[in-house]
Amino acid sequence: MGRVISISNQKGGVGKTTTTINLGACIAEKGKKVLIIDSDPQGNTSSGLGIDKDKIENSFYDLLIGDAVFEDVVMNAGEIDNLWIIPADINLSGAEIELIDIDKREFMLKNAIDNVKQNYDFIIIDCPPALNLLTINALAASDSVIVPLQCEYYALEGLTQLMYTIELVRKKLNSKLIIEGVVFTMFDSRTNLSAQVVEEVKTHLDRETYKSIIPRNVRLSEAPSHGLPINLYDSKSKGAEAYRLLAQEVILKED
Repeated sequence: MGRVISISNQKGGVGKTTTTINLGACIAEKGKKVLIIDSDPQGNTSSGLGIDKDKIENSFYDLLIGDAVFEDVVMNAGEIDNLWIIPADINLSGAEIELIDIDKREFMLKNAIDNVKQNYDFIIIDCPPALNLLTINALAASDSVIVPLQCEYYALEGLTQLMYTIELVRKKLNSKLIIEGVVFTMFDSRTNLSAQVVEEVKTHLDRETYKSIIPRNVRLSEAPSHGLPINLYDSKSKGAEAYRLLAQEVILKED
């Protein structure tokens, strides 16, 4: 049975999409079957894996509102074996309005993937940077949440609200949901601030953190514009090494 993981943080610019793309690609590189679901109307995960959003016939939006079935929307993700994606486009921004009158609308994603998740080892969902119905759908369908946290001064901003929402989802919609861990992103070894943020969070946040820390890395920033994950764009970069280590940690949690 596939393990469903949401990558979530209500704060934007923390590395959710970068983590979704590269964690998924590095897990697939290790021989696991991975499905990525782009649940962000910006569709950056889709374009970051080389999908032309203007040429998509069916997207996550069509699956969510019931206009398409799973087989209509799933695609191979570029050049990586064992990696598939359900892409998103701007149409997804209207999904909340269209779902508002639907009964049990919080479970639309769960219903859509329940019958196929046995075909994958991991399903990774890139959540939008907001606590909206798309995020609630992702959390209701997930086994766990990975929270990317940038190594900056306002690192904990919004995290309390996210924890509250996850707890609410656990009580009302998905009692099995757990916070799998916090992953530090955009770590700059040249500054004291990054190290201070990591230590402060580890001290004050009563949550598990991953040992793998994602560095601020130029190659990581360049890779999406080429439609490639970091392990294909620059396999020997520090970013690729960090995401391979994170992938190994995530896989080991399964055992």
